[in-house]
Amino acid sequence: MTLTSREIHLVRRPAGAATPDDFALREAEVRDPAEGEVTVRNSFLSVDPYMRGRMNDVKSYVPPFELGKVMQGGAVGRVVASRDPAFPEGALVASGYGWREAFTAKAASLQPLPDLGVSDSAHLGVLGMPGMTAWAGVTLVAPVQEGDVAFVSAASGAVGSIAGQLARVLGASRVVGSAGAEEKCRAVESDFGFDACFSYRDGSPLHRLREAAPDGIDHYFDNVGGAQLNAALVHARNHGRFALCGSISSGYDGSAGEPVTALGLAVGKRLMLKGFIVSDFTDQQQRFWDEVGSLVADKTVTYRETVFDGIQTMTEAFLGLFAGGGQIGKVVVAV
Repeated sequence: MTLTSREIHLVRRPAGAATPDDFALREAEVRDPAEGEVTVRNSFLSVDPYMRGRMNDVKSYVPPFELGKVMQGGAVGRVVASRDPAFPEGALVASGYGWREAFTAKAASLQPLPDLGVSDSAHLGVLGMPGMTAWAGVTLVAPVQEGDVAFVSAASGAVGSIAGQLARVLGASRVVGSAGAEEKCRAVESDFGFDACFSYRDGSPLHRLREAAPDGIDHYFDNVGGAQLNAALVHARNHGRFALCGSISSGYDGSAGEPVTALGLAVGKRLMLKGFIVSDFTDQQQRFWDEVGSLVADKTVTYRETVFDGIQTMTEAFLGLFAGGGQIGKVVVAV
């Protein structure tokens, strides 16, 4: 079998915000599988904010992307050639071999996916890494309790939109969110069922959060850090719980962002702040599928996708994550 794959390579490390010149679209031949290997044709590729950090040549919880090599990331696809009986042709699998149309790899490096009655792309979003991140944050890291007022930043995104809905399922009495534009906030309220959402670009997050949650908050799912983390610290009630998932407001573009100056309030309020990475919870994968899969099946939890068409749109899709555009929910590229 002769198979050719187009793929996106990292050719330059960005100085500040990433640009299209940091990437190159190239073509490569996909080799036939050896014993214990399979060849996969990807159907959907993921772009995620954490990928910007891996473009820097710095030590982190995951190694940086290599210059001149294919960008890596989440992908789902179908096995098209197999030399491993556990992965027959046609099997749906997830991998970290994204940013390319096809590849050959050891079968053991792939994750077989269950039939949960959803589209293939959902395994990159609500039932994939973003959904599991949201689930872990509100159930395992900083559990939402009955009657909580919950605040979720970046609420229109792949993680935040699910975190807010799961907070409601777990008993939150009020769920508020923030997003980068008023049209995104309308989607957060109408599509994802949040009680209120404010644009962090429209006034001070400190004031906007006070309007959305006048009696304070008990739980904060933090995707951005900076000014919104400060606002959450100020408005937190005693014994509040913070799941610290990301800090997208600083670092990725080379700036420090707004400093977090209200951290001292955590002492008197006896707050619990805990950072986490979803890979900490790989042993909980089946529980996540069982719990969230059923919620998706009965439409208790809904999701949206922004879909780009063709691997040539990967860079556009990725850069759009940081541009404050119209992307809502999980961003995927169909290949």
